[in-house]
Parts: sequence; structure tokens; C-alpha cells
Amino acid sequence: MLVIRPITAADFPALKQIAIESGPGFTSLPDHDARLWQKIAHAEHSFAAAVDSPGDQGYLFVLEDQSTGDIVGTTGIEAAVGLHTPLYHFQQNTVMHHSAELNVLNQLKTLTLCNDYTGASEICTLFLRESYRRNHAGRFLSKVRFLFMAEYPQRFSERVIAEMRGATDEQGVPPFWNWLQQLFLTIDFPTADKLIGVGKKSFIAELMPRHPIYVGLLPQAAQQVIGKVHENTIPALKMLEKEGFRHRGYIDLFDAGPTVEAQLSEIRSVAQSRKVPVRITDVSGEHTLAVANTALQGFRASFGKGARYCAEQQQLLLSPQFATALALQEGDFARFINLDQR
Repeated sequence: MLVIRPITAADFPALKQIAIESGPGFTSLPDHDARLWQKIAHAEHSFAAAVDSPGDQGYLFVLEDQSTGDIVGTTGIEAAVGLHTPLYHFQQNTVMHHSAELNVLNQLKTLTLCNDYTGASEICTLFLRESYRRNHAGRFLSKVRFLFMAEYPQRFSERVIAEMRGATDEQGVPPFWNWLQQLFLTIDFPTADKLIGVGKKSFIAELMPRHPIYVGLLPQAAQQVIGKVHENTIPALKMLEKEGFRHRGYIDLFDAGPTVEAQLSEIRSVAQSRKVPVRITDVSGEHTLAVANTALQGFRASFGKGARYCAEQQQLLLSPQFATALALQEGDFARFINLDQR
């Protein structure tokens, strides 16, 4: 079975390997030892803290293959972004230029630097090793965050965002970056990407344009990728859109990828999740369910057909193997969703 659990210090070697495998562009998990240790310590403190409102907490989970003990993926949630290190975006707007005398009306698109998502919760740091990208594992890794958020809504903002990776060229460099580098920055993309990954973002406020930028003045290659996602990110975006996430015009500063948002209580997997008592028995379900216990530091979640919801008794029937993996006993409560629903 594949089981999600909170990260611990013992997982550092595995997290380091994932940071290497994920490569450039995965700024939430840089290949930087001190930053990785900081993320682990921050997550351990966040899971242990008594929290009644979102603040400086970050919840990082690992996906463990119980048959081998290998860590094969990560997924995470930031409780409230931008409180200590500013979170920047470009906001897309339209301005009107009108001359009554000439009978001319022009609608011009602009980009404006902003911090509008300060305080929002962010789902992030999703990575799954390629050999495990099958049989609902990717869907589970994304949706398990919503089970945790549904169980502990007081720890998160009502506004939830996800930053999607933007389009890149054959060398992995975003076309949107080139014009920024030429006009405002003197560092290459890998350097900027690494600085952001290790939390050094002051150069953004110091060097980025402070006034609205007219999109029509940008090179055509940069204009064409605004709000577009990387081809490998299309499935993740579609999944989030089905959860109720929408793009409201905010894009990443460097690759122009869209940031999507939703209200926590309206996210489909949050709203449709059920919390019911468990009965342990031999069972083979018709659907693949994602199931989580209701613990905090001892949070565990997995997925499979060794679970079935009994509507008549309002119980979740779990196989002994499933229950053991989640540290659940007869009568304990569990929260679940149906992964087969598209």
C-alpha cells in the first residue's frame, strides 16, 4: 500500500533525492540542504502546534510505499502565504483609452505587480516518481490535502490557491522570462529560480517594474504564454478545475503560469468528503476510495478498494490491512472521498 504521512527528520535523504529528481522550476522544493532541513523542521513544528487560525505553518507530507519503505512522493499545504516573505504576482487588467474627438476607443491589457494573495492558503510541493504515476496515485496525492483541510479547516484560510507551472521552451526556459531578463534583471533563469527556492526574494521588490506594463509592448513569444501552463501540468490544472478552482487573472512573475483559486468550503473534495465510524471486516469495494484517519501528528491516509461505504449503517467498512495502515481501530472515525469520480 501507498500511505501518506507527515514528514519527519528521518526522511531527509529521500526528500533530498526528490528535490534532485524534480529539477529546475520546482521552487517549493529546491536542491539546497539547509532549505530542505528548514522545511522539515517547520513541518514538524506545524503538525505539533495548537492552532485555531492560519498563520506561519507549513504541512509537508510524504508518500511511502509500505512494501519497500521507499518515499515516492510529496505533497504539501502552506497555511497562510506571504506573511513573512512577500508573495508576488502579476495581475492582468484592462485599461480603456478613449478619445471622443477622434472617436477612438482602445482596450489595452496590462500587468501590475501585486501581493493580493497575502494570507491565502496554498496547496503546493506535489511530486510523484514517474514509476508510480498510475492507478490513481497522482489523484490521491493531490486530493489527500483536501481530506486534511476538511478535517482541520481552522488551520487554513477560506481562500486557497495553487500556482501552476508555466510554459517553457525546449531548453526549459520560459519565453516570458526573456524580456524580464533583458529589461529588468541581469541574472539567468536558473539563478533566479534557485534564489526563490531558498527564500531570497528581495530582488523582486528591488528590480521588478513598479508600474503597470502594457502587454502589447512585450515580445510576441512572451504574450502568447501568459496564463498558459506547461504541457505536463495540463492534467493537474484540469483536476483542480473540477475541484472548483478558477483562474482570476493572476500569473507567475517569471513563467506567466496561472495561479488558480477556490473557496475552501466549496472545494468539491472538501464538501463531498464524509466522516464516519469505521468497521473492520473483509471487504472488496466497487470504487477506489481515498481514506484518512482524523489524527494530526499521526495523520495517515491511503487509497484502494479495501474500503466501502455502507449507507444503511453510515459506516466505512475497512479491510484489516487498510485499517492497520491507517492506525484505525473498530469504531474510530475516518474521512473519505471517492477517487473514481471525475
